[in-house]
Amino acid sequence: MDWFVYIVECADKSYYTGVTTDIDRRILEHNTSTFGSKYIRSRRPVRLAYHEKKRTKSQALRKELEIKQ
Repeated sequence: MDWFVYIVECADKSYYTGVTTDIDRRILEHNTSTFGSKYIRSRRPVRLAYHEKKRTKSQALRKELEIKQ
């Protein structure tokens, strides 16, 4: 199963980085459901700004940490 690290731009022009196995589902969750992160709930809507495919969850998490630093 492939993993993705992604960055979304929020309505207030801030950014959020995360990992997922299904980008389309996760963006939908961020924009419409209570399964989106607490940070994003008050900053909707979000749009996908960047994504990168990784082979494992570990690789995706490492890339997420690199981006956040």
